[in-house]
Amino acid sequence: MPPTNIVRSPEVEPQLSPLSVASLLSRARILQRAALGGTTRPLLRGKNLGLLCEAPPDEAQALFRRAAEELGAHVAVMRSSLSAESSPQEVQHTARMLGRLYEAVECQGLDPVLVQRIAEHAGIPVFEGAAMKAHPADRLAELLGDTTPQADNRRFVLQAMLLEAIG
Repeated sequence: MPPTNIVRSPEVEPQLSPLSVASLLSRARILQRAALGGTTRPLLRGKNLGLLCEAPPDEAQALFRRAAEELGAHVAVMRSSLSAESSPQEVQHTARMLGRLYEAVECQGLDPVLVQRIAEHAGIPVFEGAAMKAHPADRLAELLGDTTPQADNRRFVLQAMLLEAIG
């Protein structure tokens, strides 16, 4: 198994196995119940996550930060100076540095080719737009039902993904 986990954009996301979907939804429902009961635990306490993005702060960045911070993680937001045309050495150097500093990185608004190159060298889970509405995780949130608002369901699915990857 490769040392990185990549959650791709919907255009290239392979279908999740029924077992993977069931596992994520089960974990998301546990997180949902804990939030409703006021018993959310800091399961990611001491973990450092990177949020690499090109756009100014938006809803997806806020969702990622809230999801991670509610579980006790620290999130560093960084603007990317890399592009798909960046030299292999520059991408490798940056990816390795990210791998030393963070337990996982969420990439938002970056070229999918660049995200793939980062993931190949980071040695940590690299997510591609997991908090964005177009991501398959958003569709999983619909399966959590209407006990909580859809925005909260998206947060619980994202938290489940983070816990599966690094928890």
